[in-house]
Order: sequence, then structure tokens, then C-alpha cells
Amino acid sequence: MPERPVRNAMTQDLLAGVKAVVFDAYGTLFDVNAAVQRYAALVGPDADHLSEVWRNKQLEYSWTLSLMGRYAAFWDLTVRALDHALALHPGVDPALRERLLDAYRDLDAYPEVPGVLAALQKRGLRTAVLTNGNAAMVDRAVASAGLADHLDAVLSMDDAQVFKTHPDAYRIALTRLAVGEADVLFCSSNRWDVAGANAFGFRTAWVNRRGLPDEYADLAPTAVIGALDGLL
Repeated sequence: MPERPVRNAMTQDLLAGVKAVVFDAYGTLFDVNAAVQRYAALVGPDADHLSEVWRNKQLEYSWTLSLMGRYAAFWDLTVRALDHALALHPGVDPALRERLLDAYRDLDAYPEVPGVLAALQKRGLRTAVLTNGNAAMVDRAVASAGLADHLDAVLSMDDAQVFKTHPDAYRIALTRLAVGEADVLFCSSNRWDVAGANAFGFRTAWVNRRGLPDEYADLAPTAVIGALDGLL
């Protein structure tokens, strides 16, 4: 169960002057552990660690490629990361591979997400996803979670051919939404992503669902919340 919203002193005016609220997708709107949890009984006692390795390798591959000046679809990295995670856990039935990938294509959104997006739109704010996910991958996730009507734009790294935290990744939002850095509130559950967005010039909200200790002290978030309804 996600923790209830945690407000710090700065959340009261967090939306003041904002024109667009931009969200990371995986881990922020969508529960990245939901795929393994859906089959936890079949995966067995290694389920939590398998999910952790899968996610960590998925991100590691994206950063490694970006530093090399190379790019691959995030879905391909997701598949490679799962294969690595399964290789590290030989006790897990490899026949589960396709089921786990299908589950990742249709990840569960966190329960508060649709209501928060609708409330922000009702206030006249534009809403968008800015994700490492490639277009086909994230479009399916958005559709399967029923979020399409609550988003004005779904922006993928296909446009930049580089992954976050490269500045070009965040610049996509300015180009596609026709806004300036100061007009954007960027929300992510990933502290490294919040640091990247902060360095780029966005106002930021760290969605600290698990109550993790802070990092990147020189790139502090504008606000820290425990779930997305902490924005409202």
C-alpha cells in the first residue's frame, strides 16, 4: 500500500504559476513491480529480488547507452533486463518470461493517478508524460491503464534519442508543449530523475512513495510528497 501524501512547507504554492504538470511514467504513474507481483506465487521466493534486478538493469542499460552516445528502444532494454534477472535466478521457471513481459506492457497505475490527472486538467493545467519509454511501449501502458483522456501529451525519448537525465530528454517537453522551464512542474518517484529535471530548470516534486532518504542535496526538489494526490 502506498503511503499517504506527505507535504513539506513548499507544497502549498507548488502549482502557482505552473502551466503544465509533467510526469515520469515508470515508477511514478505505473507500478514497476506490478508485473512480477501479478505472478509472485509462480515466481516464488525470489519475486521481490527478481523485480528489483529487472528494474535496476533496465535503468543501468539506459544510462550506459546514453554515455556511449547510443540509443535503443526502452522496451528492448526492458527485455534484456528481464533476461538478465532470470539468468541470475535459475530457480524461477523461464517459461514465465512471456507472461512477465505481457504484464509489463500493461502495468497497473497507482490508484490515485486518474483522479489527480483529472483534477489538474479541471484546474486548467496541461498534463503530460515524459518518459524513457519508447512511443509504442508507453502508448500501450497509457491506454491499458485508461489514462489517455487525462493526458494532453505523451512524450517519449524517441524524439531525443537519449535517455534521462540528459538535458535533451527534458527539452522535449518545452518543444512539444510550447512552454518555458519555469512553466513546468515535473513529478517523478525517481530521485535521480528529479535531480536531472532540477538541473534542467524545472520546478520539481519528488514522489517519495517508499519514504527513502534524500540524495543529491545540491539538486533539491521543490517539494516532497508521498503520493501524487499530495499535489492537490
